[in-house]
Amino acid sequence: MQRATKIIATLGPASADPEIIEALARAGANLFRLNFSHGSHDDHANRVKSIRAIEEKLGTRLGILADLQGPKFRIGALDTPIELTAGQGLCLYLPEKGVPEEAAKMAAAPLPHREIFAALNPKSTILMDDGKIQLFVDKLGADYALTHIVQGQTLLSKKGVNLPDAQLDISPLTPKDRADLDFALAQGVDYIALSFVQKASDILEAKSLIKGRAQIVAKIEKPSALNEIDDIIRATDAVMVARGDLGVESPAEQVPAIQKRLIAKCRKVGKPVIIATQMLESMITAATPTRAEASDVAGAVFEGTDAIMLSAESAAGSFPVEAVTMMDRIARAAEKHIHSHPEDGPAEMEVEPSVYHAVAEAAVRLAETIDAAAIIAFTASGNTAVRLARERPKRPLLVLCPDIQVERRLTLLWGAVSAHQEESEYEEAVEAAVRLVKEKQMAKTGQSIIMVSGMPFGISGTTNALRVIDI
Repeated sequence: MQRATKIIATLGPASADPEIIEALARAGANLFRLNFSHGSHDDHANRVKSIRAIEEKLGTRLGILADLQGPKFRIGALDTPIELTAGQGLCLYLPEKGVPEEAAKMAAAPLPHREIFAALNPKSTILMDDGKIQLFVDKLGADYALTHIVQGQTLLSKKGVNLPDAQLDISPLTPKDRADLDFALAQGVDYIALSFVQKASDILEAKSLIKGRAQIVAKIEKPSALNEIDDIIRATDAVMVARGDLGVESPAEQVPAIQKRLIAKCRKVGKPVIIATQMLESMITAATPTRAEASDVAGAVFEGTDAIMLSAESAAGSFPVEAVTMMDRIARAAEKHIHSHPEDGPAEMEVEPSVYHAVAEAAVRLAETIDAAAIIAFTASGNTAVRLARERPKRPLLVLCPDIQVERRLTLLWGAVSAHQEESEYEEAVEAAVRLVKEKQMAKTGQSIIMVSGMPFGISGTTNALRVIDI
């Protein structure tokens, strides 16, 4: 059975060689993530070149996601580490202004980000070093904050800073991001992942620069994004639930519920959703995952996510190919269980009041009723495939498309297997589709397939027709 949930593998030092990238694709990776927080442009260019060559060799579409670093906040350099204990005071100050006189006897650390001081309020929480250090703001000045330690340990130079209850008035795109964005678009990547999205206007700003050359993945990492989540989902092309930073800034016990809610919201409006971070974390150093990790991956599949992602496991770990293989095995087992026990899988969606959604829902129900071998969708933009995938059909979904760029974007979409088909008249397209179904052995003589298309044929946004064809 074809796996419906897509797998994203991050490339890095452990997976830079073309042979490893090919092995990852053969093991089940559908998309490759280029992490622009690490590596040079030359590194990423070589990986893009390898992916495109492997795509040609294997005869299957492979997507490429460029993940921008986004605005990262860190404390400045310290002369010596600072031992922090609960109840102790700590002054954070803007380096060019220095330590204020009233904090002369306190421990102090430089924080070279004026925008943070502008966003803080008395009683704000500040987290450092991935949440291991927690501060509470007692008093604010224009260029300093007096805090006390809620949870402490040794503070070292350049440790990351997170602000769980503050919304910063900053662009999601730093000068580095803009340079990386220009480079990634020139390389022809399929998706741009936007880090630390806070509001829908962040997506619109990125769209104004991308101009349709790639689709946008909004990374949900900050609790403040949840305040505008419906608008963010509407504005973006896809969503990534980035549980790393989200788990630092949100209480750990809330992250599973946030994940479940975001998957449901994205499915409802037909936006692909990715679950990411620490899915098979132990496989960075071990050849097998923990049972808890296997349950985590399977749980995302049961909830109906479009894609599951490997980060350090495939980028820097000792077992990158094994990690993809294991993720593939877990996803297949979960999907097999859902097939036998639908009540354990994602809930059915309400039919949206439009012809397009109604046709998609009818196609999936019809395929079930007549036990069709497959659903075939003709699409120019990919929207027909999105509507069908939203229904999570139990039958294979073959998407025929004349645009290679759209085909590559469909590598993120649940269940979609794409094939290239040049534009033609409707009956010619149907005949070619039937031949392809036979070649791919998706249907045998005597079986039926469901075809979904739009009339007039070949015009984007006209999904309105169903047809049953006996093979």
